[in-house]
Amino acid sequence: MKRVLLVWVLWLTLTPLLAQIPPTFQWLPDGSGYRDAQQGEIVEVKLPDRSQQVLVSRQQLTPQGTSKPLEVRSYTLSENSNLVLIYTNTRRVWRYDTRGDYWVLNRTTNALTKLGKSLPEASLMFAKFSPDGTQVAYVSAHNVYVEDLKTNQIKPLTTDGTARVINGTFDWAYEEEFDCRDGFRWSPDSKAVAYWQLDATKIRNFLMINTTDSIYAYNVPVEYPKVGETPSPYRIGVVDIATAKTQWMSIPGDPQNTYVPRMEWAGNANELVVQQLNRKQNESTLLYVNVKTGKAQPFYSEMDNAWIDIQSRWANGPEGWDWLNGGKEFVWVSEKDGWRHTYRVSRDGKKETLITAGNYDVIRPVLIDEKSNTYYFMASPDNATQAYLYKVPLDGKGKAVRVSPAEQAGTHSYDVSPGGKYARHRFSNARTMPITEWISLSNHASLDPNAGVSKTLTTPQGTSDFGIEFFKVKTADGIEADAWMVKPKNFDPAKKYPIVFSVYGEPASSTVRDSYGTGRNRLYVGDMAADGYIYASVDNRGTPSPKGSAWRKAIYRNIGTINIRDLAMGAKEMFARFPYIDTSRVAVHGWSGGGSSTLNLLFQYPQLFQTGIAVAAVANQLTYDNIYQERYMGVPQENREDFIKGSPITYAKNLVGNLLYIHGTGDDNVHYQNAEMLVNELVKHNRQFQFMAYPNRSHGIYEGEGTSRHLATLFTKYLKEHCPPGGR
Repeated sequence: MKRVLLVWVLWLTLTPLLAQIPPTFQWLPDGSGYRDAQQGEIVEVKLPDRSQQVLVSRQQLTPQGTSKPLEVRSYTLSENSNLVLIYTNTRRVWRYDTRGDYWVLNRTTNALTKLGKSLPEASLMFAKFSPDGTQVAYVSAHNVYVEDLKTNQIKPLTTDGTARVINGTFDWAYEEEFDCRDGFRWSPDSKAVAYWQLDATKIRNFLMINTTDSIYAYNVPVEYPKVGETPSPYRIGVVDIATAKTQWMSIPGDPQNTYVPRMEWAGNANELVVQQLNRKQNESTLLYVNVKTGKAQPFYSEMDNAWIDIQSRWANGPEGWDWLNGGKEFVWVSEKDGWRHTYRVSRDGKKETLITAGNYDVIRPVLIDEKSNTYYFMASPDNATQAYLYKVPLDGKGKAVRVSPAEQAGTHSYDVSPGGKYARHRFSNARTMPITEWISLSNHASLDPNAGVSKTLTTPQGTSDFGIEFFKVKTADGIEADAWMVKPKNFDPAKKYPIVFSVYGEPASSTVRDSYGTGRNRLYVGDMAADGYIYASVDNRGTPSPKGSAWRKAIYRNIGTINIRDLAMGAKEMFARFPYIDTSRVAVHGWSGGGSSTLNLLFQYPQLFQTGIAVAAVANQLTYDNIYQERYMGVPQENREDFIKGSPITYAKNLVGNLLYIHGTGDDNVHYQNAEMLVNELVKHNRQFQFMAYPNRSHGIYEGEGTSRHLATLFTKYLKEHCPPGGR
């Protein structure tokens, strides 16, 4: 994925995190209100009057013989709402807390029963009721189990799971790059479970070294396929609940040179629908698979000259399939015409209708309301730094209409109720803190007019005097890019001020968003504007900005080159345009992919950037995982020169300015080996720099007492020493 920290791009906090654990906020099936976990209970709230009743009390959540109720991380109700599946006592698996304990509450008898009692504590993953509500299936230690809710008898549906043979969930790379975590699906008739199996024995472990938690150091293995290495081969199995026998599906293609990021039941208990990508991820094929014979039949395919972006097609995660017209059609998102658009496709794949016609991108699907013939989605045709709700007729016979109010300029997000009557609306812009309100969607009116967004925007509490300015720059190459700048307080245009650029630069994210958090630097101790810094950022080709696929995919096979030139030329244009920028005091910083961009800017354009602070960077593109790097760069066996050309270590010998490099030694995402490779190259050429390794910290470098404070102090001290603040 994402070689990026979400805290750097706060606008992403306004969209769902794809952890595949149900949120505690859940709409009622009829759309008349919602449920949520509040103050240790699960409550049901009716709209529009916000009347509230307790659905599950603290007493009901307290196991027999204890005095403390379960802490509800998540929950699911059975179809008749009589049973409640409660997720608690959670543990992190790489990024998210997807492992823990599950309990079932019978709301009629108040019986509270722990599932998986014979299995290790906090080992259950992705527990789900069967559609008929009589059983629960879950994963533990890479095996799939089913538990009968009357007898609590546990039956293993797979028995071959090991540390490296993975049933019902995924390896590191699938989880990180496809957001695939929940790896099994109940059949509609409750008689079978379809599941992924990944064979990570076919790929090498990357060995991290833990030197701090024991007197003797020990290895921490991660099944991590480096770029150029074949993926973990997959199989799709359908296991019969009664016999625990698996029928393996015969999906065409080499499983070590293809991916299957999506698999669902195809609206019935007889077949699956599967999405398969080729190794380069520029060909997508949809297949129906007969679960009795295992035979697969392709029915819909598309190709792209760069890559096929599957994550942008998902509303809330890579699970579920949007069937229409009683299963005769489905909804699909594609960039085939140069824009990200939504289509309705006949079940056989032979007929399709464009729903969202126009020269704009669908940022994210929101809701399909078949009853009212309405498709809701996020878009921003006129300003790529913002996001608004639109609706369009689902039959494709009409134009998109903006739902978000015209006077609320910025970034919106919506949780829309089934049927589209109500919504939870969240809004912010760079000067306005995030605001949440309940609205009637038909007229976008707040259900509580005294606390609505419009009222908040007129109050001092809702906005700030934060002096951020958005503008566009046009580079010497004719590229028009969005940018922002925060000027110093008490700004004097007759003086010259140092400028600090925040960068990311890769396809996972953009730093130029009109949402709260943009223009604020969490790594700086104090107030950059008060201290006399200009803080700024420029967008570049290759970011996921809604500007059409040509913008996003210009970076194909060009990470480390075209994006770096856009950032550098954007800065150069700003230097010429704004005479108050002191071009002798120019700094740049970034994390993860932004760390890579920081290094490349400092090394490739030393005449423009004098100081850089890079954190957790990919110094050598040949060290990163295959799914991410091959998606955007190709396969190194075919074009190795592009990987070398874009890697910061190739240009490390050009360092003439000031570099602070920071990395956690326990980083399972961007491995610490990048730091040591970079250090070796800098030492080889006698380039002086400052280096900070944080022992046994992960990619986020937050573990351990005092770590975040230390990192921010280090950042601030280095910046002030080598790029002094203040006007001159």
